[in-house]
Amino acid sequence: MLRIDKRQKRNHCRSGNEDKIIRKGVSSFMASRVFHCLSTEQYDRKFLEEISALATTIRLISKSKAGADRLASLLSHKRAMLYFVQPSTRTFLSFQSACQILGMKTADVRDTSTSSEVKGESEADTVRTFSSYYDVIIMRHYKADFASYIAQVLNNSNRPVPVINGGSGKDQHPTQALLDVYTLMHSFQDKGGVDGKTIAFVGDLLRGRTVRSLASLLTRFTGVKQYFVAPRELQIGADILSYLDRHGVPYTLTEDFRSVLPVADAVYMTRLQDEWDEREGGEKKTINIQDYSITPENIGLLQPHAVIMHPLPRRQEISPEIDNDPRAVYWRQVRNGMWIRAALLAMIFGVAEEILRLGAAEGSSFLETGKEK
Repeated sequence: MLRIDKRQKRNHCRSGNEDKIIRKGVSSFMASRVFHCLSTEQYDRKFLEEISALATTIRLISKSKAGADRLASLLSHKRAMLYFVQPSTRTFLSFQSACQILGMKTADVRDTSTSSEVKGESEADTVRTFSSYYDVIIMRHYKADFASYIAQVLNNSNRPVPVINGGSGKDQHPTQALLDVYTLMHSFQDKGGVDGKTIAFVGDLLRGRTVRSLASLLTRFTGVKQYFVAPRELQIGADILSYLDRHGVPYTLTEDFRSVLPVADAVYMTRLQDEWDEREGGEKKTINIQDYSITPENIGLLQPHAVIMHPLPRRQEISPEIDNDPRAVYWRQVRNGMWIRAALLAMIFGVAEEILRLGAAEGSSFLETGKEK
């Protein structure tokens, strides 16, 4: 990050592993702070471990009313603007919930027809207006690199505030990649971690910003092999493959989904992103989705320890009958987005160490055992 100076169903109690994660987190956490969150290029392995420890601590503290109240007092003096001009359910609501966990007030603009942009105001002026009232701007936009552009605009203003990229064009979705890595780390914490695992990405990989972001971020781990399973016209972009080549990451491109299922430790499913066809004035691409779907008929090919992920929304690429399979972690993945985004906000506003100290305190009344929230 940019740093500045100014599955198996079980009783999710506070485990020994979680104790170690929290204590390691508080002992190694640096005083440096995050400012903008724009791209996965900003994250290194140490940061991923720090933010994961922090997310777990927030989750555990929030189990009790006393803990939740304490968290909600930390940023009660801060306000967040959610500027989402592209449709969103999970990213919007998880950011809104993350703000609420830490006590932040929120406002949102989800349709430019309700703002002065409809009168001809530039997007830059609109966002500078937001920065006059709010302490962080969380945005989703259909234009690639839009968040980076706005961050530069605000950096050159007399009131620079943090910008968080909640998805820009077909290019980047950094906070989704953070929650995906957090989900993988949690899923494999008793199985040697993410290092050495085989991750298969399936579906519309050409236009899936979640795939692009996660494929890049997985280079921070050692020995991870990646499979890209898609029809030729929707295969992953050459720029991502070039990035993997530069980092010495092994990968395989294939159209044969069934051959990959038995070797994958994690299968990352995606939907057909045909909304881009309409926006760009092209014809909708048609593929036989059954060739790239997990169903009761092929689930038996998947290893017992493997996990099934999906950034959602889904269509037919995962049969609803799979939802209760212990390897299906996509609903946990959704909830993880709230914790990891709360952790990110805590790092931006400098309360991360306070949270980790609270979580690590001996005999803390804030950490109660029981089912995972």
